[in-house]
Amino acid sequence: MPSVKPGTISGSSSPAQKSMKRWWKESTVYQVYPASFKDSDDDGIGDLQGVISKLDYIKSLGANVVWLNPVFCSPQVDMGYDISDYYNIYRPYGTVNDLDQLIAAIHERGMKLVLDLVVNHTSDQHRWFQEARSSKANPYRDWYIWKKPVFGKDGKPQPPNNWKSYFGGSVWEYDEPSGEYYLHLFAKEQPDLNWENPYVRAAVHDIIRYWLTKGADGFRMDAINLISKDQDYPNAEVTNPDSPWQDGTKHFACGPRLHEYLQGLGKILKQYDAFSVGEMPEVYDLNEMLRSVGEDRNELSMVFHFETVSLDHGPGGKFTSRKWDLQELKTIVSRWQTFMHENNGWNTLYLENHDQPRIVSRFGSDEPELRVPSAKMLATFLGCQSGTLFIYQGQELGMPNVPKHWGIDQYRDIETLNHWNEVTTNDPQNTPLHETCLAEYRLKSRDNARTPMQWDDSPNAGFSSVRPWLPVHDDYQSLNAVLQVNDKESVYHYWASVLRLRKAYPDILIYGSFELLSPEHPDLFIYSRTASSGRAIIVTNFRPHDVSWSIPEKTFSSQGDIVLSNYPGRTTYTLSEPPVTIKPFEAFVWLSGTETSRL
Repeated sequence: MPSVKPGTISGSSSPAQKSMKRWWKESTVYQVYPASFKDSDDDGIGDLQGVISKLDYIKSLGANVVWLNPVFCSPQVDMGYDISDYYNIYRPYGTVNDLDQLIAAIHERGMKLVLDLVVNHTSDQHRWFQEARSSKANPYRDWYIWKKPVFGKDGKPQPPNNWKSYFGGSVWEYDEPSGEYYLHLFAKEQPDLNWENPYVRAAVHDIIRYWLTKGADGFRMDAINLISKDQDYPNAEVTNPDSPWQDGTKHFACGPRLHEYLQGLGKILKQYDAFSVGEMPEVYDLNEMLRSVGEDRNELSMVFHFETVSLDHGPGGKFTSRKWDLQELKTIVSRWQTFMHENNGWNTLYLENHDQPRIVSRFGSDEPELRVPSAKMLATFLGCQSGTLFIYQGQELGMPNVPKHWGIDQYRDIETLNHWNEVTTNDPQNTPLHETCLAEYRLKSRDNARTPMQWDDSPNAGFSSVRPWLPVHDDYQSLNAVLQVNDKESVYHYWASVLRLRKAYPDILIYGSFELLSPEHPDLFIYSRTASSGRAIIVTNFRPHDVSWSIPEKTFSSQGDIVLSNYPGRTTYTLSEPPVTIKPFEAFVWLSGTETSRL
């Protein structure tokens, strides 16, 4: 098995770096989507006992934190992001006792557990909302956001403003018995909580304390920057004259009391030395992000930003196309890496998760001859940056998007299906538009990442003995965990090598500074990581063909070695006579200033 020899790095960081060290900064998080991970009871749906059965697989990869997507009671309108009971488990996943067993099993292996906390909204089946809609006089009424209608010329009630829901249509749903609308930024079955109400905040704090006391080690916080809204609820600027509903994020993303609320959460999290990562859509201001993750702010450990994963979103939204170039990616990555390092903030490193498609299909190539090198290249590109690294289940295998033959009948994602229904209702005869939408779904739908985990080549990919809730990808017989664990040249083992490299040289690859090299090269993304103990140069080719690189003078001037490469035969010697030919989706890491051994 490839190995990394720890060099002379330990204890060599500067005092400033030492003060910034945290266990969660040096962690690698493995994200588990419970419904699609492993079915232990033969109902076609993954479960907690299935997760327990695969913990050794996760640990062998080198991850040390498991992030579990929502497992609490839910009607599953949005795959668990509509919670009806924060203290009990969705029955097909198991019981509280199963979660207790999972926590214990994770801790026995020296790992930690992060739960998914969804507190911008609840399910409409939650007791709080059932009470709230029962009467205007109910004490829970003010736990949600209710507004009187605006009446049109026809005398019919209209929504209070023109904000657009993330899942299509208005953010307002009319409650006829009370004659008022309630706010839902997502599905109508996901009413937003009213964080202006101190009782709501206290209830959320109680939930956090309960699960941390039970043994959870932290939380991923869903859409957490949406919890504070502009209390005037003004109409949004009309940017799409063809729709009655407009983008209102200016009025509810990072609202006026957000940081007050986050500091309330952070105070509890700090008491437990807990991990926290906030999902923050619609935020592109680095200073705003720093206010959430700054070392002295006591709010969140880190946040998920969306700049990188929105690169291919077109002017009409996620399901419209946009061509982007490598310079844009370089600008985004360099800005976040440099800004957070210089300002004592912290990054998340992710390109794939339950809401994002597979990276080999999106940023690399899922063609059979190119999938493996492109998956390894992307592992190198992402895994050598500064930040906490997140790997989504199947990413370590290089799993691709759904098969190209999928029709709309095979999708389950509410976001995709709502978009399809809106398009086909508004323009039922426009076949070319429908085909374009299907092509976009195959590229960006959330279902791309939700096909069942491919464990082996048995029926249903070893995920379940019965038909899964979502179809298994066609390629499971040639792409599965058993094959890759047994193949030292697989994507799985390459990812494991990346994680070992991060652990062996944390001062350089985790805490070191970032510099973009050869910034104008149209095909190569090259950057360096530097600490007092040494320097790493990471070279990645984002193209499916050979690329020529005229190496700038003194780039590899000091003594060093290639410590990781996705093509056999790449050595320091091959870099001595520029220009150098970089192979399709090639990636390698050159390290100097410390004792090294080739991976």
